[in-house]
Parts: sequence; C-alpha cells; structure tokens
Amino acid sequence: MQPFSADETETGRKLFAAEWRFATAAGAVASLPPEAGVEIAFAGRSNVGKSSLINALTNRHALARTSNTPGRTQELIFFTGGGPLTVVDMPGYGYAAAPKAKVAEWTRLIRAYLRGRRNLARVYVLVDSRHGLKSADAEVLDLLDEAAVSYEIVLTKSDEVKADALAVTIAQVAAAVRARPAAYPDVLATSTRTDAGVGELRAAIARLLAEKA
Repeated sequence: MQPFSADETETGRKLFAAEWRFATAAGAVASLPPEAGVEIAFAGRSNVGKSSLINALTNRHALARTSNTPGRTQELIFFTGGGPLTVVDMPGYGYAAAPKAKVAEWTRLIRAYLRGRRNLARVYVLVDSRHGLKSADAEVLDLLDEAAVSYEIVLTKSDEVKADALAVTIAQVAAAVRARPAAYPDVLATSTRTDAGVGELRAAIARLLAEKA
C-alpha cells in the first residue's frame, strides 16, 4: 500500500468529523434513493463488527445500530454527512438462523443494488481478524467480482489477535484476493476498541474520493 500522506489523513479526519446522520433505508429496489455523489458500502458476516466500525468512522456512538442479535440489519441503511459521500450499511450475511425467505429477499436486494448502482465506488468487506476468510465471505466476493464492483477487505477486532498472528492473517487474505478481478489489493486491519486502523480507513476513503473527483 502506498503510505497515506498527511493531507489524506487530515482530509479523511475532516470528512468524518461532519455531522453524520441517518438518511434513509431501503428494503426493496423500488425504495432505493436516487443516485447522488459517491457511495461506499460496508458488508460483512453478522457480528463481524460492521455497525461498530461505522460508528467509529463517523465519531458517533449510535449512528449505526449495534446488536447482540445477528442479522438485525435487514435493509440497506444510508447515512450522510452532508457532503459528496454516502455510507451504506448492508445486511449482514452468513446467519443461518434467519428465515430462508428473508435471506433470499436480502440476496435479491443486494444483487440488484450491486449490479445497478452506478455511483457505488467501493464495498468494504469486513472480515473478523480472529477467523479470516470463510466460505460465506467467498460467496460475497464472488458476487462482487461478478458485478464488477471494486471492493477491499477490512479486518475487524484486530486487538483480539496477537501481532504475529494478525500479520499472518493479513498475508493470507491478501494472497486469497490477489487473483480476484474486482478486489483492491490492500488489506486494512482495524479495531474499534483501540481505534487502530480507523484513521487509515478514513484516509483510504478520502483517497478514493479524490480519485473519483
């Protein structure tokens, strides 16, 4: 990864220092808001820490709803900071206890969103540092490759893994996605408990916005 400059770090900080708020929710394709500006989306297995990371990024304690109940997010949730960027919280995947009909409904919505959202710049796929890539993750990566949507792996809960084990996981994940056509090659490691990597993720998003400008 090319190191982030001081300007990128500061731009990322300012970007997420705005007053982020809930914009809308979409449980069906017909409910999707009009395309505007640049969207980034966060995907991940249920209980991977997706809502916690969105809250940490935006400096809000309860912007995205966190829950001990996997699969609580059942819609695409859109957040805005009043600028050109929209953050989208996607339904968690890989929760087998959800009704099959509901899982099928989520899948249809996500497929339609990924294939048809022209202003979707990147999907950040969150992976638990303690477990690495699982089969459920691979299925989503296949879908993103098929839809030709750029995505990047972000490891969560990195504070719960020793440094040498984390380095091994980062290398393994990077190797696993290297040959995937839509994958961004860099892997970021984050922790919402210690704030490790959160500033780097903000800077990465600021760099992405600059590239799209």
